[in-house]
Amino acid sequence: MRLEYPHGVRIVRLPCTGKTDVRTLLETFLAGADGVMVIGCLEGECHYIRGNIKARARVARTRKILDETRIGGERLRMYNLSASQAQRFAEAVNEMTDTVRAMGPSPLARHRALGAATPSAPPGDEG
Repeated sequence: MRLEYPHGVRIVRLPCTGKTDVRTLLETFLAGADGVMVIGCLEGECHYIRGNIKARARVARTRKILDETRIGGERLRMYNLSASQAQRFAEAVNEMTDTVRAMGPSPLARHRALGAATPSAPPGDEG
């Protein structure tokens, strides 16, 4: 349908959202993502039976961790869509992008920038 969504959105495909785990979601933020969407099939229509239900629970746990660490749970959302919902997909991406833009860069971005700006000690001078 050639629907447009914001530049900078990166799509990572998995065989099932049930393969999504808390560690991978957190590592995505550590790697520089300001927001993450997990998009699974409609509930009750998972080819792997309960994959999207497992993913929803993992997303909820990860959101709690993001809130507790003050990164912000709203930076992570899960949507359930079918392959035929291209228009809804584009709307969801735009909605998520607007949310993340309003929140600003992830607090981790500031820490990454500070880490990159801090010179490392010369070899043999570890202190």
